[in-house]
Amino acid sequence: MNCLSLNCRGLGNLDAVGGLRNLIRREAPAIVFLCETKLGSRDMNKIISKLVGYKGVSVDCVGRSGGLAFLWREEVSCTFRASTVHFMDFDVEHEGMTWRCTGFYGWPAVQDRHLSWRQLRLLAAEGGGPWLCLGDFNEVLFSTEMKGGTRAQWQMNNFRDAVDEIGLGDLPFEGYMYTFDNGQEGLDNRQCRLDRAMVNEGWRDLFPYAKLIHLDREWSDHAPIKVVFDGRNGAELRGTKKFRFEHIWVGEDGCEEAVRAGVGKGDGELLGSIEGCAKELVEWKGISIGRILRELNKKRRYLKKLNEGDRGPWQVKERRRVVGEISQLLRKEERFWRQRSRAIWLKDGDRNTAFFHRKAGQRKRKNFIAKLVDSSGRVVDNTAAISACAVEYFRNLFSTDSPSGIEEAVRG
Repeated sequence: MNCLSLNCRGLGNLDAVGGLRNLIRREAPAIVFLCETKLGSRDMNKIISKLVGYKGVSVDCVGRSGGLAFLWREEVSCTFRASTVHFMDFDVEHEGMTWRCTGFYGWPAVQDRHLSWRQLRLLAAEGGGPWLCLGDFNEVLFSTEMKGGTRAQWQMNNFRDAVDEIGLGDLPFEGYMYTFDNGQEGLDNRQCRLDRAMVNEGWRDLFPYAKLIHLDREWSDHAPIKVVFDGRNGAELRGTKKFRFEHIWVGEDGCEEAVRAGVGKGDGELLGSIEGCAKELVEWKGISIGRILRELNKKRRYLKKLNEGDRGPWQVKERRRVVGEISQLLRKEERFWRQRSRAIWLKDGDRNTAFFHRKAGQRKRKNFIAKLVDSSGRVVDNTAAISACAVEYFRNLFSTDSPSGIEEAVRG
């Protein structure tokens, strides 16, 4: 299970909405908190309705700023507590555990920042047991959480005093420290850690292996943050991949030539032509369409480097170019998941990648062995132990300690 939080900086254009859908598809969060949607509830609810498998509520923006949304997967139970234009508060129940989750958006103006800390204290006074509070606090705790610019010490002190008083502390995080970048060049560039996830001791006891991951910025000037409830690494069993013709190959340079070459190797035989096509497409895929998903990962790694460090004119321009190329690749990736889902009754223009990925993910989960119980009743959940348990089971199934009547069985 994991939770996601992002300052969207507006969801009024298709690229931002597409980026959000792709982010949710990639990370598969159980809970999502969004701030600065800059949308009214009606428009935000339209976006939520196309995220298949999710429910959600939203808070209207004020003029052209603000706007919040809180989303959760259907299998998670979320009970509304309260909300304003600066927070959304829920009780969460999942897999027998109950805890409190608050999405928080701090006052952006310095002169109003004291209202953020007052609001946090009021929320803490309501109690509620294990508590996770995440979002954009619009403030840093320490000067080391800034790169470029200055900040008055009293601002940071007030934030620290508030969270110390109410018993909230940071989760350990991974990734680039600064979650916000103003996108300016050179000496005008400002980076800081405004987005964070804080928990009380009760929540930390409930999820002792939890950690926070700072994901990479794409269309927003804020990085998404993801709370992983169990940060321990798991294991997975993988089989040999079958050949499948991918719909995203159609129209790509080289695809038609590969098919023609494959048909020519069949010598007029249907099965031979099919085999020939498969072989030619596999070879072509390695140097052509197969690069689409690899290129997406490559560009995200490059974007990660551009998101870090100083901001010269070239770096700002290059980042915009890379973000545009990522958007184009995401459209191709959407077609890929559409075919994998086998849900071909939806139109190509629905742009509902989350639904397609969920359908494909359901099939993958059916074929995935997460754990087994061995002959001694012990649960095993790592790759080597699962393999050994399966081999032992079938060896015992097809053998016996004292076989008898073998000759009769052989003679029939």
